[in-house]
Amino acid sequence: MEKSIKYLNKTVTVKMDRPLGSKHPDWDLIYEVNYGFIPNTISGDGEELDCYVLGVDKPLDSFTGKCIAIIHRTNDNDDKLIIVPDGMNFTDEEIRNLTNFQEKYFESIIIR
Repeated sequence: MEKSIKYLNKTVTVKMDRPLGSKHPDWDLIYEVNYGFIPNTISGDGEELDCYVLGVDKPLDSFTGKCIAIIHRTNDNDDKLIIVPDGMNFTDEEIRNLTNFQEKYFESIIIR
């Protein structure tokens, strides 16, 4: 988590590899929000740092926004940043509801 905490409350640019409405390449899962990564970063799983983009209701190629929270998976070494448009905010409950389509398979805490 030490690699992802430095992004909290920072503005970042996310490249989408799984835009809203796309299907996961390996699992029977449709992305209900835009999902991507921050290029040239490394997360705990050795891959680029993943992000959920909330508050945008159309598929995106990339997005610049603010990191308002981190979903820290306690049973997996793969944190997820929560990125939103500038000035927008979501409660922990809203974050859980919007990311549940994928996060329901993991145990996690939300860090602010």
